[in-house]
Amino acid sequence: MTGETAPAPGDRLSGLVRIAIAGVVWGTIPLALRAADGDPTIKVFYRVFFAALTTGLWMLVSGRRRELTGLDHEKLRRLIGLGVLVAVNWLLFLSAFEFTEVATAELLGFTGPVLVAALTPLVTGDRFDRRIVLPLVLAFGGITIIMLRHGFTLGSDRQVFGAVLAAGSALTYAAMLLQSKRLLHGISSSTLMLVQYSVASIVLLPLAVYAYATDGAPTSATAYGALVALGLVHTTLTGLLFYSGLRRVRADHAAILTYAEPVSAVVFAALFLHEPLTVRTVLGGMMVVLGGVIVARLRPMPGIETPTPFIDIDGL
Repeated sequence: MTGETAPAPGDRLSGLVRIAIAGVVWGTIPLALRAADGDPTIKVFYRVFFAALTTGLWMLVSGRRRELTGLDHEKLRRLIGLGVLVAVNWLLFLSAFEFTEVATAELLGFTGPVLVAALTPLVTGDRFDRRIVLPLVLAFGGITIIMLRHGFTLGSDRQVFGAVLAAGSALTYAAMLLQSKRLLHGISSSTLMLVQYSVASIVLLPLAVYAYATDGAPTSATAYGALVALGLVHTTLTGLLFYSGLRRVRADHAAILTYAEPVSAVVFAALFLHEPLTVRTVLGGMMVVLGGVIVARLRPMPGIETPTPFIDIDGL
């Protein structure tokens, strides 16, 4: 803990860069999932289980385990609730793909940042920042252009149910991000991650056991290696980056930068899975990048984003 100091001029930009990097790395998640067969529930379980394990080891080695004993009952209760939200969010999002088209699930799932922008004033008490309307429209519009080339359909009850699941994942994503922003005022990123991923592992364990019992287990060492990478790289390392960035910026500004994830996923799919890059895809990606650049260039405004002292609990 370094104490309370005024943020450096580049601190906000540093936070946005960290969030964008995390988003780009998250874009490789489909590659890891492609390498790991098995039931989706097992994949989510191992993701949070290995993340909890590596975060716990990191806190043990770095001497941060005492932070856990300093949690009061109210913060612990909120962290447990956050862990349940994590499990529900990922289950809803992955389950949506079982019932509806990929584009429908992706597009509705990525309305989460829009909900964050709308709910930020209600949850965090910050004034609504009208400057983010244009970059938010650009980013979400770009994702819409990219996803609609795959077809947005709600032609059956099954597809409608999948769309409801995807919309639920967007709502739980918004709740996760806003709750995380509130909790980060008083605890470190590693403490937040350890508790939430441990709780998510406990919630998902019975479902994972059931999936194993019904022949949903991964079938190769390569699959388990991909699941370890999913927990270590795509959850623990990116989680530390993301939450240390979120500590430095408004939640609605951070949410726009998370659109780097679906854009980078399309790029990585083209590079490694030989999926085509169309003119529409490139145009949508450019719109998302432009939205992110606009957010990065915003300057602090009185009552909106006035620099305030903060505690760099993470030391990152």
